[in-house]
Amino acid sequence: MKKLLSVLIIAIVSVGFVFASGASESADSSVLRVGATPEPHGTLLNLVADTLAQQGISLEVVEFTDYVMPNEALQSGEIDANYFQHLPYLESFNTEHGYDLVSAGGIHIEPMALYSTKYASAEEIPDGAVIAIPNDPTNEGRALLLLESAGLITVSDEAGIEAVPSDITDNPHNFQFSEIEAASLPRVIEDVDAAVINGNYAIPAGLIATRDGLYVEGGDSPYVNVIAVRNGDENRPEIQALVSALKSDVVAQYVAQNYPNGEVILVD
Repeated sequence: MKKLLSVLIIAIVSVGFVFASGASESADSSVLRVGATPEPHGTLLNLVADTLAQQGISLEVVEFTDYVMPNEALQSGEIDANYFQHLPYLESFNTEHGYDLVSAGGIHIEPMALYSTKYASAEEIPDGAVIAIPNDPTNEGRALLLLESAGLITVSDEAGIEAVPSDITDNPHNFQFSEIEAASLPRVIEDVDAAVINGNYAIPAGLIATRDGLYVEGGDSPYVNVIAVRNGDENRPEIQALVSALKSDVVAQYVAQNYPNGEVILVD
């Protein structure tokens, strides 16, 4: 009798382990790991975590502070998606690295702007001034096109969004360009005459484009920040739920309250 009872206990414990293992696998399958730069991407992702949890999706935000590692982590399968980059950068990164990452949906625009701690307007920037710009593909071109639209330089039409300083065809003020990693631009602004800074690095530094920018990118910008995934994953229910959550009224109200000066512009 004791032997039979022992066998039954072992059997029950074994079944318990099987069910526990199955439950663990089920829980893991609903975890969605999304890479993001902290502001505003990480903030907005954390904002929708409860919404996704109600749908059985556990959102895990993995923070990055550069523009390369989030795509490498996505390509290798370490994360399921990322949210930090605009579409032109994603397309350029794919071409450069041979990746096949795609957009699952556009979420917002962060206007790029020209900032200075030394001058109150773009017109005050003196001849020969040093202007810091991002050194990564597309954002460097984006910065130069911004300066062109401000009437400070002229860029070759053939260069397009991937323009570099050598593509400048007219530089009447003899500006010098310092190519800096985008994340470091807010830290070097005191050391240069002016700097063109991406919104996701300007915001944490306390810079507001419409308040502090000497010249601000227009609202019709094509640089929409997207949820990027591996090709074929864009229709996964968890990914579509994430995109829908980021387009919800909860996010719209948060953006209206916390970015009232157009630092973050949601897209349809």
